[in-house]
Amino acid sequence: MSDPDEFFGRVDHFLEGLLPPDDEPLVAALRDSASAGLPSIQVSPLQGRLLHLFARSIGARRILEIGTLGGYSTIWLGRALPADGQLVTLEINPRHAEVARANLARAGLTDVVEIRLGPALGSLDRMVSDGRTFDLVFIDADKPNGPAYYDRALALAHPGTLILIDNAVRRGEVADPRSTDPNVLSTREALERMGRDPRVDATIIQTVGAKHHDGFALARVRGPDDARNVKAL
Repeated sequence: MSDPDEFFGRVDHFLEGLLPPDDEPLVAALRDSASAGLPSIQVSPLQGRLLHLFARSIGARRILEIGTLGGYSTIWLGRALPADGQLVTLEINPRHAEVARANLARAGLTDVVEIRLGPALGSLDRMVSDGRTFDLVFIDADKPNGPAYYDRALALAHPGTLILIDNAVRRGEVADPRSTDPNVLSTREALERMGRDPRVDATIIQTVGAKHHDGFALARVRGPDDARNVKAL
């Protein structure tokens, strides 16, 4: 296996072929995002399906996404919502938001998804002040603010809320104590906060595939009924 990334990508392509293919709105979202010059850093199709299944599994009615890009993951999450559900997605780049709006409109999600443009921390603080809560929070934005995004996600959570952090492994660099990369250091800080936090049950999963060697961190906010399970964890 001379090139692991190429091998992992081929396996991902094979696995995608075992499942129904992405439909036109999803394919077009990737195509139009690339045509608009957006970076190809969205979740893979298999990861999009995983996000969709997470949201469906917990019966999410209110979803928060930090980092919209072209709206590919937004479509997967938005489609998991019931008819009266809502998704709020935060994006700082006006061009990205413009492309995402068109992609979401094509997917029929305009009435389901609200794109909030501007620095995410400002939008998050306003929602905290408004007393908003969400059933699922997906964090996939600039990494230096990752620890702050985790803190805000908890402030917007309730018992049972699922918090997902993308790019949690960064080709294994998160485990390298010599790294000076700000993205690695901030990711590690966010994971350390999550690991020490008595308010959540959490895990971190490595992934390989079309998005190379990376991973997800998952945290479920604890409630009073979770106290009986402390010893098991």
